[in-house]
Amino acid sequence: MRKEILRWRGREFVFLSCEATEGRTATDQMENIIGRMAAELQKMALSPANTIRTRLWGADRDSRDQGSLVRKKHNTGRNRAATSSYIAPDHFESDSRVSLDLIALRPSQPGLEKKIVESIPPRVPIDYLVYDGLVVLAGKTVVLPTLSEQLDEILPRITRILASAGTAWDRVIQVSCYLHGSQSVEELAAHFDKWVKRPLERMEIGFAQGYSAEGKLIEVEVTAELK
Repeated sequence: MRKEILRWRGREFVFLSCEATEGRTATDQMENIIGRMAAELQKMALSPANTIRTRLWGADRDSRDQGSLVRKKHNTGRNRAATSSYIAPDHFESDSRVSLDLIALRPSQPGLEKKIVESIPPRVPIDYLVYDGLVVLAGKTVVLPTLSEQLDEILPRITRILASAGTAWDRVIQVSCYLHGSQSVEELAAHFDKWVKRPLERMEIGFAQGYSAEGKLIEVEVTAELK
């Protein structure tokens, strides 16, 4: 398991990234990962309730789907967090079929609770959460024929979500885009210029070979501060 602590903008973030060490199936492997991550958080006087985002990786579609079902079982109540998922066989450095990235936030004061805002219509992933002054959107995707059409739907939708949460693009502190390997980084950048119209503080671009459904070409994750 890889662990990093980032102290940034007056907050302490904990990053965990883990491939399974036990389990023959992707289901068993994801249970192994989630158990190990919960134990690691406990060592740091945190818990899964402090999780703000998880990112699931599957070596193939079946593994991604099995892992997603396990995550769904644990992603309940106070533990609910923003989620995304990807199929990316090149992501793995072992024989594990699934991997998980987790971001937790140490709250600035005791007793702070996450506000969970559901998707409309309701879906397994939340729409976004608000926690200790941060707005954390679940990964946003859509099935349309081209990357251009997908971004022309996703980016205005994110703009509306940010507004409804009480923030905007000028308060965004992190954008993570996971682009299908067949698509153009230049086209992605051009659409951000088109819809966002301002320099982003931090934007990272990763790559995947698949998503939660066939036909998706990108998933966009956004974290912002409240105004």
